[in-house]
Amino acid sequence: MSEAARLNRVDFVALLDPGDPAALSATTRAAFADRYGEPPATVARAPGRVNLIGEHTDYNGGLVLPVALAHATYAAARARVDELVRVASRQQDEVWEGTLAELGPGSVDGWAGYAAGMVWALREAGFDVPGVDLFIDSRVPLGAGLSSSAALECSVGGALLDLVGVELTDEVRDRLVDASIRAETEVVGAPTGGMDQTVAVHATEGAALLIDFDSGERTVVPLDLADHTLLVTDTRVSHSLTDGGYGSRRADCESAARALGLPTLRAATLDVVEALPDDRVRRRARHVVTEIQRVTDTVAALGQGRWDEVGRLFDASHRSMRDDFEISCPELDCAVAIAVQAGAVAARMTGGGFGGSSVAVVPDERVEAVTRAVDAAFVLEGFRSPVHLRAVPSSGARVERG
Repeated sequence: MSEAARLNRVDFVALLDPGDPAALSATTRAAFADRYGEPPATVARAPGRVNLIGEHTDYNGGLVLPVALAHATYAAARARVDELVRVASRQQDEVWEGTLAELGPGSVDGWAGYAAGMVWALREAGFDVPGVDLFIDSRVPLGAGLSSSAALECSVGGALLDLVGVELTDEVRDRLVDASIRAETEVVGAPTGGMDQTVAVHATEGAALLIDFDSGERTVVPLDLADHTLLVTDTRVSHSLTDGGYGSRRADCESAARALGLPTLRAATLDVVEALPDDRVRRRARHVVTEIQRVTDTVAALGQGRWDEVGRLFDASHRSMRDDFEISCPELDCAVAIAVQAGAVAARMTGGGFGGSSVAVVPDERVEAVTRAVDAAFVLEGFRSPVHLRAVPSSGARVERG
């Protein structure tokens, strides 16, 4: 078959629809009733996220610049009169069951650990969470590096807090973030840095969230995309935070900080990093130090509408993750390169790496051309067909009334 004929047979994938929140809340309520025989008392939602820039910097005391997606996870909940906890999902066949007494670190395997872990973590935080039935539905692609896990944790956490009559004030949101991090790190065993949970809870519509993991400061960064689209491409190379790659990179960074006599790499300079004797550790630290600076520079470039500078910074970030941090893959490299060739002004891989997604800044009139070009390139390379979505900067976790 000729190349032209192969391209004509490409099944181009439409942009993944986030769905209408009110409609998804209603269908989640109905699915809960079908599963458990009575309606839920509450439904909460929390978004996935795409990180514009600042990868593997959160656990190094650095800066990150994520945005929340319109694609979200919805959690319905109803209190029980006993201590049983049941967790079901539209995306999973099995139902997890256990008791409040059984919950804790290492007690729940698989996807249910993120949800059941929230029951444990909120109780540990002092909230009187009872036995509960939970039902979850998600529009955040799984394994795509778009923080489906934090969306699950924070939607369940929002529902549980509403169930016990606790309003999501700023102070409670901070406690929800902390509980979500504990659920993921202690119950599930994924060594995350806290960026995902923070933006899932604190995001503002129409803006990115600049998070400083040294000071704890959060700054809302309004995004004037000026006829540009944030296009996310899920390579469909499954990404996991528990398979060792993420943890080994974190260990390398901690080793670099110890060698430099620093609490984290946030305090390191490029000069001292380049003097590290171990080549691998030096390259890991070089990525972190330069990536933190790129976050600051990207915020400035976005504020000035300097898309050429954003493009340069995204390119440098991707090269750093590919070469120094070694967390890219052929599919991500292809998606980034082809997006730029087809008209994106900026593109890079996003998320923890080892698969997952890329993010590109694309002029509105080039979105279809870019998605078609990436799809065609994946066919020619023999990769699985990717999935694309439009990243519309959205708000953080909330309870869905009605």
